[in-house]
Amino acid sequence: MPEHDSEKKTVLSASAVERTLRRMAGEIVELNDGTDNLVIVGIQRRGVQLATRLCALIEESEKTSILQGSLDITLYRDDLQTIGPRPVVGPTNIPWGIDGKNVVIVDDVLYTGRTVRAALDEIADFGRPARIALAVLIDRGGRELPIQPDVVGKQLTIEPGDRVDVLVDDLDGRTAVVIVPTSGDAAP
Repeated sequence: MPEHDSEKKTVLSASAVERTLRRMAGEIVELNDGTDNLVIVGIQRRGVQLATRLCALIEESEKTSILQGSLDITLYRDDLQTIGPRPVVGPTNIPWGIDGKNVVIVDDVLYTGRTVRAALDEIADFGRPARIALAVLIDRGGRELPIQPDVVGKQLTIEPGDRVDVLVDDLDGRTAVVIVPTSGDAAP
């Protein structure tokens, strides 16, 4: 059954996402006692766009520039063999040392924790930060690993089979957070 917009439930509009990111930016600065040694790294794909927005908000409020990078965790996944013979690998971009830095990993949705575990493995290949924190726009629960975010935009409780989609203007033509229900739950 094809997905229809009427089946999707918007939980954050574009303006709500903006307000949420603004709050999260402030929390990131507080968590790190300012911006000294702060590095923000987004996980491909939508985590990168969210990290870019968080950096811009922090730079605007703190009048300083923030180092920003990106991670593609594809080759660090523990389920790589299920992806197929030729996984699509995007760019990882961390062009400076992270030793002694306060690194904030940014992702769109935290669910099982496996993506974050892969990101931690990849970060370790780039050095030894003073601290690593996790910022997520959506925490939907359902963890399989003992990973918890330090900064959360919104916590949701949804059905296990349902999906949370974070839409960003750069990739999707609009910004929003929507819940897509399991198609099997629809009445005949």
